[in-house]
Amino acid sequence: MAWDEKKFAGSSAIRLLLIGRGYVARRLTKRLTGPPAPGATGADTTGAGGYYTDLSVLGATHRAGGAPRQPGDFPLGDSAAAGPLLAQATHLLISAPPDAAGDPTLRWLGRDGLAALPALRWIGYLSSTGVYGDHGGAWIDETAPLRPRGPTAERRARAEALWLEARSPAGGRRGLPVTVFRLSGIYGPGRSAFDALADGTARRIDKPGHVFCRCHVDDICAVLRRSMAGAGAFPIYNVADDLPAPQRAAVEFAAGLAGAEPPPLVPWDPDALPAGLRRFYEACRRIRNGRIKDELGVTLRYPTYREGLRAIAEEEGRV
Repeated sequence: MAWDEKKFAGSSAIRLLLIGRGYVARRLTKRLTGPPAPGATGADTTGAGGYYTDLSVLGATHRAGGAPRQPGDFPLGDSAAAGPLLAQATHLLISAPPDAAGDPTLRWLGRDGLAALPALRWIGYLSSTGVYGDHGGAWIDETAPLRPRGPTAERRARAEALWLEARSPAGGRRGLPVTVFRLSGIYGPGRSAFDALADGTARRIDKPGHVFCRCHVDDICAVLRRSMAGAGAFPIYNVADDLPAPQRAAVEFAAGLAGAEPPPLVPWDPDALPAGLRRFYEACRRIRNGRIKDELGVTLRYPTYREGLRAIAEEEGRV
């Protein structure tokens, strides 16, 4: 179903509950309830005449044993605290990562518990393009086979399968309104090559032919907003920008904008890298993003890392 702005502008009331309050969830909250992002169109804003006329963020989970960061926050798994919020929620955004025992949200609420929520009409599950593994640099879309490598990607793939299975009616139970978003390398203010340069963790590794995909957090938020309002019918969306590029390219570009010296270029040596970083460089794929454009009507504000890093530099006062 292609995006129809007249149909979805002024959507009915949205009561969003966040299962996990990570980087994307925090930025989405800001974009949904705060002032529009620079350059946003009317369809991307909130308030009168904007994207949502009636929206509230009910609350979010926080780590067990940690203090709530916002009113309405509660520990994951605390049904007594969450019950009233779950009863009101029309939308659930799940960014809490899977663990060795499976998906913590499904383990807590269960498929039947989720199906019983009276107002629920959308579940967004944030996954990763890491589930694809290595495809030899080929362009791939959402139908590509999954080849996860390493425990993190393997857990993501298993959790995805459980959520996607729950979409289908079974045993007299209705299917859940789940959409899986496979996010590419997330960057944005406070989480970019500028920060890696500043704290000394930036690397430039020379592995010929290696590229990976990124996506600015505000473009991820735009995808989620469109889906929350009812656009699109597919169960899975790749969320990536238009330009797969070497990791070193973004570091070099950020260094140029900041007037900083880039780290030294070192040759690819898998034995010299930690296991996680080695797996990152051993996987190469180019992610197609046509569905978010054709089905959700998203126009990327930051189609490559260049536009994204320039915007971050301006927002953070680095230029």
